[in-house]
Amino acid sequence: MFDRLLGRSAGDAPAHSIAGGAPLSFGPRGRPPAMAMAGDGGIIIATSAELEAALRGESGMTGEVVTPETAMRVGAVFGCIRLIAGKVATLPIDVKRRVDDRTRVDASDHAVAQLLQRKPNRWQRPAQFKRMMQAHVLLRGNGFALKSISRGEVRELIPIHPDRVSVRQLDSLELEYTVTRRDGTQFKVSQADMFHLYGLTLNGFSGVTPLTYARETIGQARARDRQVAATFKHGARPSGAVSMPEGKKLTDPAFDRLQRSLDDFRAGGDKDGGVLLLEEGLKWEKISLSPTDMAWIDGQKLSRSEICMFFGVPPSMIGDNSGSDSNWGTGLEQKSNGFSAYTMDDHLVMWEEEASAMVSDPRIYVRFNRSAMVRTDIKTRYAAHATGLQWGWMSPNEVRALEDMNPRDDGDIYYPPPNTAGDDAADNDESESGGKPKDQKNDDA
Repeated sequence: MFDRLLGRSAGDAPAHSIAGGAPLSFGPRGRPPAMAMAGDGGIIIATSAELEAALRGESGMTGEVVTPETAMRVGAVFGCIRLIAGKVATLPIDVKRRVDDRTRVDASDHAVAQLLQRKPNRWQRPAQFKRMMQAHVLLRGNGFALKSISRGEVRELIPIHPDRVSVRQLDSLELEYTVTRRDGTQFKVSQADMFHLYGLTLNGFSGVTPLTYARETIGQARARDRQVAATFKHGARPSGAVSMPEGKKLTDPAFDRLQRSLDDFRAGGDKDGGVLLLEEGLKWEKISLSPTDMAWIDGQKLSRSEICMFFGVPPSMIGDNSGSDSNWGTGLEQKSNGFSAYTMDDHLVMWEEEASAMVSDPRIYVRFNRSAMVRTDIKTRYAAHATGLQWGWMSPNEVRALEDMNPRDDGDIYYPPPNTAGDDAADNDESESGGKPKDQKNDDA
């Protein structure tokens, strides 16, 4: 059925199912049919309004058309998306099973663990899949992947470009997805068969992207970049000007020699930095940076800061060292902690909830290992291990497991914490019962 929907011939394939339990075949060449939908993305144009929108784009007051593709050409936007998507891609995912209210065990043998930790589909690695899906969420507000189901468990996640998926809520409050193939035909997918990631939402079932509300800021940044490119294309801004004394006129031969001299002076390369010869009383006057130029530079810094604000990224993390992120802290550690708490945790919880919903067993849940955020800081990591050992809530073998080291024979012990609160309570009880406390203090001393 899935092959007929895609217009492909069926071949020998393992028994998978998708979209309501229909059989899923991978064709004679073993290539996933959904690659035809998610290969290069793109927009399906079905109406004249959609054609006009595709040709004109959506421009703001600056006149710049801001789309996910054009926005990625702005350095601040690319830096924010690279940073957030890269962090999601590199953090390890753990699948746990609740034994009781106090006990959790590793469930790495579960199908979802194999899916998220080893092979989400036939052509992508976990980091590639997570990075791409997170970039879709940041640029288009939503990330979609079809679930390939076999024997009641999700075996593959086949990503689909968000531009090819529309979502609506039925009268039964369930969600229905309409997927458009490259030939323009469509098919429906139920909520149970779609892996759907989205963060901020205004209608409850479809996410919004920061690009929607940062359109003017990004448009201003693109307009400034375009102005700079045009300025340098035509020889950049002159650093000075020549003037003649009042009442004199430059002769034609002198003008021609001056023109050739100016062309050589700004030609660059071996002639860059040469001497400009002036004749017939010409004077060189240096042009300093005008207040307009200073305002332009400040506006460029403000655009970077505002773009970072929309994505929740400290500007210094994308290379902006203008000091505009002082509220994040004064050091790299404070900025990293704020970025992890106020930005990354929002995206990680989105992944955890959607991944956990793929499992029918309520005892199985998915979580990111947030401790791995400090794995490059060996001093902080070792200090945390020492604290856990000292206060008795970690054993040496648990610490060694976190460092990917083999256990030792006597490493499954928990050291008693250096806590004297229990002794003080025992002393008070002994004093009240008439016994002699361990330390008798002389109040008269």
